[in-house]
Amino acid sequence: MTKSKLVQTIAICFTAIFTLSACAQEHKKNEDLLKINAIALQHTVLLNNQSSAIPLDSLDQKKIASVSLGFIYQSTFDSLLNKYAKITSFNSSAYTASPELYKLEDDLKYYNTVIISISDLDAKNARYINFINSVSKNKEVIIAAFGEGTVLTALDAINSPLIWSQQKTINAAAIVPQLIFGGIAASYKLNGNFSGKYTLGSGYHTSATRLKYTIPEDAGVNADDLLEIDRITAEAINAKAAPGMVVLVAKDGKVIFNKAYGNHTYGGAPDKITDIFDIASVTKITATTPMVMRLVEENKLKLDTNIGAYIAMARTTAMNNIQVKEVMLHQAGFIPYIGFHDGVKATDHSPDSSAAYPTKVADGYFIRKDYFKDVMWPQMLNAPIRTRGKYVYSDISMYVMKDIVEHISGEPLNDYVAENFYAPLGMQTAGFLPRNRFSREQIIPTENDTYFRKTLLVGYVHDQGAALVGGVSGHAGLFASTNDLAIMYQMLLNKGTYGGKQYLKPQTVETFTARQSTVSRRGFGFDRWDPDLTKRYPSSTASPQTFGHTGYTGTAVWVDPSRGLVYVFLSNRVNPTVTDKLVKMGIRSRIQDVINKAIDKGKTNSAFN
Repeated sequence: MTKSKLVQTIAICFTAIFTLSACAQEHKKNEDLLKINAIALQHTVLLNNQSSAIPLDSLDQKKIASVSLGFIYQSTFDSLLNKYAKITSFNSSAYTASPELYKLEDDLKYYNTVIISISDLDAKNARYINFINSVSKNKEVIIAAFGEGTVLTALDAINSPLIWSQQKTINAAAIVPQLIFGGIAASYKLNGNFSGKYTLGSGYHTSATRLKYTIPEDAGVNADDLLEIDRITAEAINAKAAPGMVVLVAKDGKVIFNKAYGNHTYGGAPDKITDIFDIASVTKITATTPMVMRLVEENKLKLDTNIGAYIAMARTTAMNNIQVKEVMLHQAGFIPYIGFHDGVKATDHSPDSSAAYPTKVADGYFIRKDYFKDVMWPQMLNAPIRTRGKYVYSDISMYVMKDIVEHISGEPLNDYVAENFYAPLGMQTAGFLPRNRFSREQIIPTENDTYFRKTLLVGYVHDQGAALVGGVSGHAGLFASTNDLAIMYQMLLNKGTYGGKQYLKPQTVETFTARQSTVSRRGFGFDRWDPDLTKRYPSSTASPQTFGHTGYTGTAVWVDPSRGLVYVFLSNRVNPTVTDKLVKMGIRSRIQDVINKAIDKGKTNSAFN
């Protein structure tokens, strides 16, 4: 293979990391790619960062635009930016009728942060330099410059943070966005004098604070050892265990695998890694439990206090004396399940919205006002307490915890977690009620409900009880993509820190994720590795430190601190109707075993090298 063809192949493989081609999984090509990336990084320098604007922080306070001033790899550049925060893209080529780019500048009026990419040749264009100077006057501007050092000369009078890559390649286009957000640390300095300001030795250092998007070899894993994931997912889809699925693997803070398989529905649109899934009971540890953790830290909620201290309606019921920690451990004695939808009467719902029927359960299905307060909540409050002290998994637990945390915080669960976790973390899809924010095409359909809502469920929670309360519940209702879940669980793997911000204290994370029960494997809210090795749960190779949760719709998130691992599996195994094949075939567990063995093999090989 000639050098030019090798470079072309490497570039194609690099693109494949983000477009899901199998090419990126070939070990030898990945090793070559790592060398290319290392060289690109060595020729990339952070300048003008005296205010420590890079890495970007306070993502919940930023509305970010990405502007290309002729950069040819802008699509790759923007795709990486969008993994960290919501970015709106603009290209100067669309503004040829505006010689001074006034129209482009006007279109940026609603954005407070503007990331501008420009190459050395385009920096000679006075029109572009004038545009940068003008936008910099009243907005936070970050410049990504590519090519020969002449680009620095052209930008000498500009004081905005600037990342310069000497390369104008697709590799550099994927590296610079990660430097901007802290997925990769800046550590190199200028090796010569380029202008009056940009002199030999100039450059700033930063730390890696967010996920890096890379290839398995970058984390010591042989990509060939992950190929079995393709075969297991194909087996699942062929057996109709689920029409599609997305798998993500992050190792040591690096996303080394993120791939979509199958389709939204059998014969439907192909799954994409950006698709949004109903994550079912993973809601418990991605929404409700983090809120509990934060309130415990603030001494507003105590785990050894009784339910009645927080819920007035419980004080005359058998719930009154049950401790919060018993609820979080599924040891409160609650019955496992109440089929709320079975009790819905014809007069309780309407096909149209009105003041009397305000709560949307699905398209063409609205439940009457106060149905939860009048019917569902009394049923839970007065349900028999039968097995207190024993482990009995019950969704009632998280209905109760939602009510407790909302009473204490004075804020709805969905608003609280979005404001305190999802938005500042840069999670773009995670949240309740996705149809209020996204198109149907971005959301994976769940069941074709023929017995309750009589419709294909797209963006409405599959769980019937959560649907009847309007889609926001403590046990189900959250929707998310794999990338968003990776961010959340990397924060927990980091013991509460992400993007340079502390969301939870290390001791809080350790307490909640550790085994806290004498009668089960459970932590507070979190499911864990089962010490009964015959159960092989969550997989036969999972370490005793592993924590996470599964979801009824065919989802799972597992964190293994001993391996530095975050594993996310999302599917819609309930489409078109519920099937237990995903569980019986052990799809999630088998994929986890493949990942664990690949990581362990990489450690062994490293020890002998």
